[in-house]
Amino acid sequence: MKIEEFEAVTRDLKKRKIPGTVKKVVTGMLDKKAEKIVVLKLKGINDITDYMVICQGNSSRQNAAIADGIRRKLKSELRLKPFSVEGERESEWILIDYIDFIIHIFSEENRRKYSLEKLWMDAKRYDFYIDQESKG
Repeated sequence: MKIEEFEAVTRDLKKRKIPGTVKKVVTGMLDKKAEKIVVLKLKGINDITDYMVICQGNSSRQNAAIADGIRRKLKSELRLKPFSVEGERESEWILIDYIDFIIHIFSEENRRKYSLEKLWMDAKRYDFYIDQESKG
């Protein structure tokens, strides 16, 4: 990921009207080089959560590092602990539930298979990712 692209994504993130906690999740994902980060605003659409943050990694090891990085960041900076965490053993789909927002960290295959973005098509969508062809 080029520095200019990272800075452009973080500038875009700052402009968005989403909670600061969700912005911290996105920056935590970017710090660990997560790919195809999407925030879905579910507030008013369902009773499960207000926001869903979805990303993917290139390996189960990277997925675990993304999950660990986010949890550490939220605990150290905001004193937030997750309500529950699932899927860490295989790390093909890790779900971290913070009640007001839920984080999904997928392998590329599982993300395609479960298509959460399609399931919640009527949600407001924010995309935060860099053209993967220009990684460097």
